[in-house]
Amino acid sequence: MSAVDAAFARLKEQGRKALVPFVTAGDPSLEFTARVLRVLDRAGAGVIELGVPYSDPIADGPVIQSSYTRALAQGVRLQQIFDMLRQVTPELQAPVVLMTSYAICYRHGLEPFVAEAQEAGAAGAIVPDLLIEEADPMRQVCRRHDFSLVQLVTPTTPPERARRIAQASTGFLYYVSVTGITGERQRLPEQLARQVAQLRQHSPVPVCVGFGISAPEHVRLLAPVADGVIVGSAIVRRVARAAQQPAEDVLQEVEAFVKSLADALAASAAQ
Repeated sequence: MSAVDAAFARLKEQGRKALVPFVTAGDPSLEFTARVLRVLDRAGAGVIELGVPYSDPIADGPVIQSSYTRALAQGVRLQQIFDMLRQVTPELQAPVVLMTSYAICYRHGLEPFVAEAQEAGAAGAIVPDLLIEEADPMRQVCRRHDFSLVQLVTPTTPPERARRIAQASTGFLYYVSVTGITGERQRLPEQLARQVAQLRQHSPVPVCVGFGISAPEHVRLLAPVADGVIVGSAIVRRVARAAQQPAEDVLQEVEAFVKSLADALAASAAQ
């Protein structure tokens, strides 16, 4: 059982759903990222998603793209991210899952990437540009290390392919709520709850929903049908203010926002 599996099992026993906040590593600095990780954990994260910056994210909107650009401009690299994780993950209750490009994993070497990520305290990876047809080498390495490899399903994924992806995913299944890129949205698709409920019937792992989730009302909509909700751009946008505002003010705002989502999720799950 991976650390991600254990986290979802623990949440299920408690009758809770997972809040999965996302933050970019190295924006505005790795030192600040470490502080944010502690805040996210304290505010109620069930799993934490940490973005490894790369130059051509295929599905990220302008907020996350800009955060990657800022981090890369400062020279943030994979080894530095691992070094930071070694320092902070022993303090966290929530497991950390890396969001990264397959090109980074491949260049580093699949076995060294997974082994070093795990040694640094990461519990899994989400690799959005890794097609299911090409995932076997990475899946085999992850299986040997009990390292979760989270797969993605979109609203346009054909049902049979979605079931195949769900069967291959470990840790949890990432359901993309909308067609397009990440970013905050005022409204989520009306059919989203029905689509997630249908997918859960065929998924052997928990289903978490991301893209566009940015408010407690979104969380309340999804809590009855999803195992977790992923929130990215709304957090990254707040973190970006650390370049102009006092760090403590930004951290307090992030903590209050994430706690509001965690509270909404807990209240909805309890109904």
